[in-house]
Amino acid sequence: MKTGKVWLVGAGPGDIGLLTVKAVETIKDADLIVYDALIGDSLFSLFPEGAEHISVGKRSGNHTMPQEQIDKVLLDEALKGKKVVRLKGGDPFLFGRGGEELELLAENGVPYEIVPGVTSPIAVPAYNGIPVTHRDYTSSLHIITGHKRKGSDEDIDFEALVRTEGTLVFLMGIARLGYICGGLLDAGMDPDMPAAVLQQGTTAGQKRVVATVGTLAEEVRRQGIETPAIIIVGKVCSLADEFAWYEELPLAGSKVIVTRPRGMISGMAARLRKLGAEVLELPSIETVAREDQSELEAALDAMESYSWIVFTSPTGVRVFFDVLKKAGRDVRSLAGLKIAAIGTGTKKELSNRNLIVDFVPSVYDGETLGRELAELVGEGDRILIPRAAIGNEELVMELEGAGAEVIDIATYDTRDASQDLVDEKGLFENGKIDCAVFTSASTVRGFASRNPGLDFSLVRAACIGKQTKHAAEACGMKAYMSDEATMDSLAKLVVTMKQQ
Repeated sequence: MKTGKVWLVGAGPGDIGLLTVKAVETIKDADLIVYDALIGDSLFSLFPEGAEHISVGKRSGNHTMPQEQIDKVLLDEALKGKKVVRLKGGDPFLFGRGGEELELLAENGVPYEIVPGVTSPIAVPAYNGIPVTHRDYTSSLHIITGHKRKGSDEDIDFEALVRTEGTLVFLMGIARLGYICGGLLDAGMDPDMPAAVLQQGTTAGQKRVVATVGTLAEEVRRQGIETPAIIIVGKVCSLADEFAWYEELPLAGSKVIVTRPRGMISGMAARLRKLGAEVLELPSIETVAREDQSELEAALDAMESYSWIVFTSPTGVRVFFDVLKKAGRDVRSLAGLKIAAIGTGTKKELSNRNLIVDFVPSVYDGETLGRELAELVGEGDRILIPRAAIGNEELVMELEGAGAEVIDIATYDTRDASQDLVDEKGLFENGKIDCAVFTSASTVRGFASRNPGLDFSLVRAACIGKQTKHAAEACGMKAYMSDEATMDSLAKLVVTMKQQ
């Protein structure tokens, strides 16, 4: 049997945008992903469909799987011929026990690679406006684990650290914050030395407490802090307010769920991330092309008889052209036809195929599309609509009411999508999600179906149109509607909701 391979991949500090290109490529090609609790929720969207995944849930003082067992899982699964990704928060070689995990692999001749990650001692201060080095303040950086190994007498040489006069970053040290500050003071550090605790940096939970070594422990007790968090000590901490930038972004501190189908979700997620949001891509529906496309194939044989072809979604466009290609045809089959698209997203999908759309309705929904297109068609015109099996009936009714013959063909099905990586219900119940973004009534229904028992009044829903908004309100959600049925307008709505 062919031996597989293990990749130790650094997941970075939490923001999906800080993953390296190689890390993304490696994750997407994995057969099995073994991941820690400290990786950002947004990274789950990169896990390939069909890949196995195992959570080893490692947090300070709470390991759901002992290190020795993790090592054995990596070895056993690689020996089965699998491409195994060991996904670790930050960088695998910086207090990540990456070296330990390689020992068993090396002993057994299993090939492996290391994919370094952006590390929190540099990235988290940067997201808080703190440069870890600055020539006017310090020229050295020292990274120390604040976590004392169980059963070990190892401890921190505070006198040596004070002598460096450099920036000190303590990882996994929040439980020992008083001890660390006290040790630095006893070793001679100026009690007025700037210091900070940085919570959940690069994510929506980011928070900083800036004080001095002499007052930091008390200030953290007063303001509260959640782990994971790092401690940073040094004159550079005084620059935090001057250089702060993350909180200036419109959606800084917001955690948003986007529910579009997997193939259509990235554009919306990218818009929100640019505005500062932490985005969880959790499709609530999936679209699947029908195996039996005989109706559409028959329609292709009679394309010259149609006056219009109407597309109601980007997915409908993609499926149509896939069938067209399999039938040995190309865009010349559409010669003489006029093309209608329900909105800008569908229009863009057609434009990508060098097709000019003749008609887009003033409001991007099926009812308006039918009503306004009905004014352009004549008695006896044949109209082809290749779309989802569950489509807007008013579109057909409006066109038939104008005397047109409508051939409404189901080319793909929409069904609820499941996921077991993120506890959506728990996130809403604990107030961790600011809003959920819905782009169709079916995404609302899929979300509701996936979260039975959730009090939907806890969900603030950003909706793209009135049908979507009505579906959200029917579930009991607090629903808001974008001014226009476009992704840009929907993103603006999310910003407006944050300000309310």
